[in-house]
Amino acid sequence: MTITIFHAPRTRSIRVRWLLEEMGLDYDLHRVEFTRGDVGGEDYRKITPLQKVPAIKDGDVVMVESIAILQYITRRYGPTELAPMAEDAAYPDYLQYLHFGESGMNIYVSMLLGHTALLPEEQRVPGIAKWAEAETRKCLGVIDHGLKGHDWLAADRFTAADISVGYMLFLLKLIGKLEPTATPAIMDYWERLTAREGWKAAAAD
Repeated sequence: MTITIFHAPRTRSIRVRWLLEEMGLDYDLHRVEFTRGDVGGEDYRKITPLQKVPAIKDGDVVMVESIAILQYITRRYGPTELAPMAEDAAYPDYLQYLHFGESGMNIYVSMLLGHTALLPEEQRVPGIAKWAEAETRKCLGVIDHGLKGHDWLAADRFTAADISVGYMLFLLKLIGKLEPTATPAIMDYWERLTAREGWKAAAAD
């Protein structure tokens, strides 16, 4: 059965598409019109009332949380080297960074994004932007710590945890906040991530 991804450029659907590319799984790409206030219109609202991207359909299964989707796909269509099993010594690091890429980083990166780029100028709050950037630096410190002596964040190999964290680095790159805040180790990591064919396909449009 082919998974359908509801996709819009630069959104978290990149994570799902990237994973499917890395796993070599077939998928149908359904492009969602990203209209502020009414993403995807009425048809997409029937799939997810939040009208956020991504969503997937896999038979009767509908899911909308990007990290949960990564976990679902790696288990439903695995086993895969992209998701260490519970008995693997790398499993705790894998889980931690898989979720850190969203639950740990998202609030700070999103606030930084909103108050430096997305919100109209008159709605941006410099104090919030400054706070968010400081907290984002701390998050990058966690990533830098995880990379000490390693090319990847878990299992000494590329995993879905790198997909999760890599997307957050992508958002920082979009607003010009990656290079000023990231360590050389993180910038090297970013180069490794974006050199992958799976990333190139997922982020192409």
